Amino acid sequence: MSPALLPALSRVLASVDALRNLRALYALLAGFCMSGLLLAMAQSAQAQDQGLMSALWLGLAMAVAFFGVNACGLMLMDQACGRPVRDPQDALADALRSAHRVLLVLLVCALLAGAGALLLTLLLRTLHWPLLQPLLALLLPLGVLLLGGMALVLVLLVGPLTGPAVWAGQRSRAVLALLRARLRHGLPETLLLMAAVYLMTALVTAATSFVVVSGGRLLAGLAIVGAGLELPANQLLAGLAGVGPRSLGLSGQALQGGTLGLAALTGGGVVFALALVLPTLVYLRGCCAVYLALQEPA
Repeated sequence: MSPALLPALSRVLASVDALRNLRALYALLAGFCMSGLLLAMAQSAQAQDQGLMSALWLGLAMAVAFFGVNACGLMLMDQACGRPVRDPQDALADALRSAHRVLLVLLVCALLAGAGALLLTLLLRTLHWPLLQPLLALLLPLGVLLLGGMALVLVLLVGPLTGPAVWAGQRSRAVLALLRARLRHGLPETLLLMAAVYLMTALVTAATSFVVVSGGRLLAGLAIVGAGLELPANQLLAGLAGVGPRSLGLSGQALQGGTLGLAALTGGGVVFALALVLPTLVYLRGCCAVYLALQEPA
């Protein structure tokens, strides 16, 4: 292992301090909650056979989630660089001005990956000719390595580094140059650092899930057995799994308890949103740390 990787790994592991960034937490939580409301409106429109309105609400939900993540990323980059964290409204305004660069880079990378897949498809079509069918012995391993390698690069290089590079102020052309340089000269180190980010995110996810599941079970016991609330345990805990009133109805279960049952779903939904936001916060902060570590001179 290169000695330069040790400080980089230490920097990545320190990304757990993202949980202290309350401004970023607020921005991401608000974005996810608003996106969830818009998704519920899309489902409602779909249930009423309003396909156009459903598509409109769905598009707005995706846009809100996208810009919310970018606003959160800008604040996390401030934290990673040791700068004062900007206000959420300023971060959102900056995200509206710069987030299109993320889409441009992802679009270019998707087109390049699509070109590779198209070339492989054309080569496979030539196997309809009997004389060329033995070439499958060569195309099969090449195709597996090509497609698997592209998936690995997209998941562990392009996706994690594109956002942080844009949040650091890079233009689209500079981001593409960075990705090409890391692909040619620093892919193993980048993959190792991203593996550390995924491991840390998995640990935070596991800890959050344990808190939610154990706390939910204990609270259900106290509420139903101890306090005598007349509410089924599965409905009391349904909100913790992201189930709302409409989803509960679509599953064939009637909402019981009236105001009490609705309040339980709402409160559980807040816990579900927090359980979703915390690992995402650590992941985004880890990606920022990987980008900054790769920018440092060896």
